[in-house]
Amino acid sequence: MVTITVPQEYHQKKLDRFLMDKFKSLPKSAIYKALRKKDIRVNGIKINQNIVLHFGDELMIYIKDEILYGNFAAQQEATHSLPFQIVYEDQNLLLVNKQPGISVHPDKNTGEMTLIDLAVHYLKQKGEYHPDQPDSFPPALCHRLDHYTGGIVIIAKTPEALKVMLSKIKHREIKKYYQCIVKGCPVPKQAELKHYLIKNKYKSLVYITDVPQKDALTIITRYRVLSSGSHMSRLEIELITGRTHQIRAHMAYIGYPILGDDKYGNRQFNREFGAKHQALWAYKVVFDFKDGGVLNYLKGSVFETDQIKFPVKKLEEGV
Repeated sequence: MVTITVPQEYHQKKLDRFLMDKFKSLPKSAIYKALRKKDIRVNGIKINQNIVLHFGDELMIYIKDEILYGNFAAQQEATHSLPFQIVYEDQNLLLVNKQPGISVHPDKNTGEMTLIDLAVHYLKQKGEYHPDQPDSFPPALCHRLDHYTGGIVIIAKTPEALKVMLSKIKHREIKKYYQCIVKGCPVPKQAELKHYLIKNKYKSLVYITDVPQKDALTIITRYRVLSSGSHMSRLEIELITGRTHQIRAHMAYIGYPILGDDKYGNRQFNREFGAKHQALWAYKVVFDFKDGGVLNYLKGSVFETDQIKFPVKKLEEGV
């Protein structure tokens, strides 16, 4: 537990700003977790929201020292793995290979280190991001990946790069390719699938249909069999549209669910091969644009990782 008295310069400033200034390596997500658990007290009162502070307020903070003071190396050692592989980096962009089990952004304020937290820390250590300077641009996600999907994530280091990337992704000028392991061997071995997707936000599920329905979104997925065995195949997937759980739901819909996917897949098959999470990896992106503005020097570039680690105890030989 740490006790701090609020100084004059933070009178009528937000609690999260004060804590992040005071503890430079403290993730914002950890602050919101502490608030949710009422692990922060102001003048002896437990609080659960990001309040405005006043000069002389006494804060009692019940956050672990390794989180509060940023014992980043210890956190990495505890997980026995690096947080991400750098696939490409320049003055505008950072492309990283995310491991499964890391959220890209703290959607639910779990307090766990997220990919954007890791990127912030990395760029602060390099001296490229200075959160105490108002004109310093915080690294920003250009797109997302599911919590348990590994692969390449594009992070913008400048506002100009972010604007270009969001536009190119929206207009499908960034091609995204995945590898996955599915049950069985798809026939034909290469195809373009077009169906319709309906989201059920209450169940956190999506449903696929053959015909358009109210609130349904068109989805297009291309697949190609790379290798196959008796029980499973390795596929390359190209996303033409990018909808929630599109690949997982679409492959399950045509009868070839992704190994390890308990939400849309075959749980008995998953247990047989010791797959804890979906065997799905965003392994390649292609910058397929003609005019990229400040990123024009990257047009036609292909970024790929060979560090694909599916969460499976065993795979069939050759798959």
